[in-house]
This record gives sequence, structure tokens and C-alpha cells, in this order.
Amino acid sequence: MDRRTFLAPGRKVPSTAASFQTAGHQWASGLQPHTSPWTRDEVCHLLKRVMFGASHDDIAYFLSKSPSVAVDELLNPTAPMPDPPLKNYTNTNTPTTDPDLMVNVGQTWVNTRTADGTVEGNRRNSLRNWWMGVILNQDRSLREKMTLFWHNHFASEVNDVGNSIYMYKHVKLLRDNALGNVKTLVRAMSVDPAMLVYLNGQLNTRTAPDENYGRELQELFTLGKENNPNYTEDDVKAAARVLTGWRNDSTKNISYFDATRHDTTDKTFSSFYGNRVIKGRTGATAGDAELDELIDMIFSKSAEVSRYIVTRLYRWFVYYEIDAQTQTNVIEPLAQLLVASNWEVKPVLARLFKSRHFFDPLAHGCQIKSPVDLIASMCREFGVVFPPATDYAAQYVHWNYVRNWGFQMQQGLADPPDVSGWKAYYQTPNFYGIWLNSDTYPKRIQFSDIMVGNGYTASNRKIVIDHVAYAKRFPNPGDPNVLIADIVAHLFQLPLSLTSRNQLKKDILLSGQDQDYYWTNAWTAHIANPADAAALRVVQTRLQTLLKYLMNLPEYQLA
Repeated sequence: MDRRTFLAPGRKVPSTAASFQTAGHQWASGLQPHTSPWTRDEVCHLLKRVMFGASHDDIAYFLSKSPSVAVDELLNPTAPMPDPPLKNYTNTNTPTTDPDLMVNVGQTWVNTRTADGTVEGNRRNSLRNWWMGVILNQDRSLREKMTLFWHNHFASEVNDVGNSIYMYKHVKLLRDNALGNVKTLVRAMSVDPAMLVYLNGQLNTRTAPDENYGRELQELFTLGKENNPNYTEDDVKAAARVLTGWRNDSTKNISYFDATRHDTTDKTFSSFYGNRVIKGRTGATAGDAELDELIDMIFSKSAEVSRYIVTRLYRWFVYYEIDAQTQTNVIEPLAQLLVASNWEVKPVLARLFKSRHFFDPLAHGCQIKSPVDLIASMCREFGVVFPPATDYAAQYVHWNYVRNWGFQMQQGLADPPDVSGWKAYYQTPNFYGIWLNSDTYPKRIQFSDIMVGNGYTASNRKIVIDHVAYAKRFPNPGDPNVLIADIVAHLFQLPLSLTSRNQLKKDILLSGQDQDYYWTNAWTAHIANPADAAALRVVQTRLQTLLKYLMNLPEYQLA
């Protein structure tokens, strides 16, 4: 689904989409440096893609930088890593012998194992909700968007993994390496405790080789399956034998190599890998040595691996459709840069985000927001205030509320549908359009209606969009023309026509009247006397109606 198709039924396509072809993009730009004026539009586009929404403070901050400096700062986070999730559940029904009883409520559970299924369930929810909180409170960097990218790339499901400590360590591994070395991350993922459970690596032995991880290592994590020629079934079997012997220690919550379970025979690969032979080894270091050789062999197919990784990044940050021009002018040079940078991802992202191609008008508003992006960007852009860390119990309750909406919209944190990740990033022909269907689209509208309406109240705290506080963040909220234009520019990546804006002004801000002073006077009356409940109610009601209408438009679903 492209943006023109998305907006077309019964609607006039905005002017900037006029050249957007139903059959596909007509990209003319490449990786030349972006040299156009650095305006709020460009800043919003960048932040909505590399972070979760563009908050007022972030826009102002990066607008004061040059494009190059802004991208460099986004790629080089200085904020500390987030603290681990907390025990926000009680000890009710926890067995008296379970180690979880040693963890006080309000402390982290990530260093203490549990043998109780109920506790595990509570911890999984704690992990999911904590992750939502980390996204909502992200620093000014690419770290959280890239963590979610790698979670989609190395997909694993917390319920299948079963062990919440393993899953926390898995997410931490993704975050720690989010802007680092691709090859290093692939190697680490191969012995990650959660992945060893999820793809049966801990069951992979010399007497019963399990091909699951050996297959996905090549098909989903490094090479893809579109290459011709490509790896063979025999390569999958040989890789599985290389990987035999890795196990998990559930007491220490680490993985380790068991030499007695390792296949010590030679492993021969196909002509795709140059008929490479990985010599069988024995002893305590055999597992690491053969794994290193396997990873080196796969990454020796540098053209295939780099194209695949860059394609995944492009579909995550830019657009799903890659035409011949984009393949030649963007994908190929970025793939070559990834190899030349010794698999460091940061130079590739820097080149992409500083390019004319990334800021091309066709790149604006051509993505449908993922559920997590929709929820987090809404909360961050409207400045929704969540309970403070001092009230962690309420904090987790409210994080759970918004996270659960994402789950209902078919994107649950720590719960991709399968090892391939979310279908919106790989399944042809719909790609992003998969996010929208007769079940999920009404839920998106319902969530925005709630947040712009009465909000959500729990634990004696409320999360809600403050319409008046939001309007005050703009430079001239007393002018209805300027205010509507500013709000549309902030929330939408595609413009509304002047005719549409004027109609919104008359019907909502002017309450059906023709003169602008019907809004200006109401706003001035509120500012002059903020304690006047009647004056506040007038502007609040009109702003609430305006924001609800705007967030119900299809354009609001686009980033």
C-alpha cells in the first residue's frame, strides 16, 4: 500500500503527493549530501523516522544545529543506558522457597532467578511495560529506534523463550549493540541464551543436530533468501553441526559450551562458500573457534550480506519499495560502505540520513506508522505526562496501558509473530499496509480518541493529552490560521489544503462563525485569566474537537 492508495478513497490527494506514482516511486535523488534549507519540515521528517515522534523540545534543539551535526548527535548517544525493569508485582501465591521472594518490590529482578510460572508471567509483563517506558522516555538519539529494528531482525518471542531474565539480556544485547558492529552482533546472537531457547540451539547436539538456528542465521539474519546462487540445504546442515554443544545454565543465566555434545567432525560447505571446510575441533575452545570460523565464512559473502542488511535498514527507515534507481544509487553504495567500514552500521546510517535521497519530498509521509510508533509518538509529541519514577507502581500501570494498545494493534513489544519479525517489513506486496485492517484501524482511532478525550486514569493518576498546554507550545496560538497551520505541520508529514484548513477553522475554532476574532478573543480571555473555568472550557472544547478530528484523518497514520 503506497500513500496515494491509502489516501485516495473519497479524498483529494494532497498536492505534495501529486507526483507519487501508484505503480511506484520515481526517485531521482541519491546519496549526495542534503543541501536544501534546514527547516522544521526537514527536522520533523528526520525525527519522526529515527526517533518515536518529534517533540517540540527536540525540534527546537535540532533546528538550532546543522543537518550534519544533528545526524551525528543522533548517532552518538551520550545518555546512560536505562536502568533495568523493576519488580512491580506482589508476592501473592509465590512459593516460600522461590528466590524471587528475596527481591523487594521496587527493586530489579533481573539478577535473581525464579522457578515459579506465575512469577515468570509477572516478570514478562514487567519487561514489556518497562520497554514501553524506555521508548517513551528515550534520549535524543537513534538508540531506541535501532533497538526495535534489531528486535525485528533477530525476532524472538518472550513467551516462547519462557525465561524473563534471558529475554532481558537479549533486549540489552540489542540495545548495547544497536549502533555498533553488525558482525559482532550476529556472533553474539548465536550464543545468546534467549536465542538458544527460541531457535532450539540448546537442543542442538552431535547425536541430534537441530537445523533451526543454522537456517535462520543464513536466511533471516545475514544473507536473505533472494540471492541466486545462495546457500544450500547442505549448508544449513553443516552450520547446525558447527553450532552443536551450546547450552544454557539457568542457575547463572548464561550460555556455555559443552564439548561432550559437540560434533567434532569436519563440516564441508557448498560451492556458494567456495567448498569451505571448517575443521572439526575438540576441547573447551572448540565451540568458539568453529563459531568464529562460521561467522567469518558467512561474512566473506560480503556483497550478499551487506545488500541484505542495507535493504532491511532502508525498508525500516525510508520505504519498502526499492526500484532500479534506488538499488543503484542508494542500496549498492551503502552496501559497499558497510563492508568498507568493517561492518560498522553507524557510517551507513550517517550517509543515508545526511543524503538528498532521505529528504526527498517523496520520502515524506510514505510510511504507515507502526503501532508502537503511533502510540509513542502521540504521547511524546503531545507531551503526555506519565507518573514519575518515584511512583513506579503507577508508572508501570500506565506503561502497561499504552503498551497493550500496541499489542491490540498487532505489534506487541517482545512478541513479534514469528522468527521473521513483523510482516510489515518484508511481506509483499502490502508491506506497511499490513498494519491497517478492519480490526486494527478502528483501534488506532479509539486510542487517539481516548487520549484526546478523557484519557486513562489508574492508581490515582491520569494520562491524557492537555490540549491547551499543547497549543501554548506554538508561537502564535491566538491566530487561528497560524495555529492550525502549525499543528498540521507538526502532526502530519503531508499538508492539508488551505481550503481544508479554513473549513476546520470555521467549523471548529470559530464555532461556525466567519471572523477570526471568535477564536482570538476566546484564547485571549483564557490567557488573561487562566483561573476562569468557563474561559478555559471554551478553548479546551474547541481544541479537543480539532485535535480529535485531525487524528482521525488518514494523514495522521503516516510518517
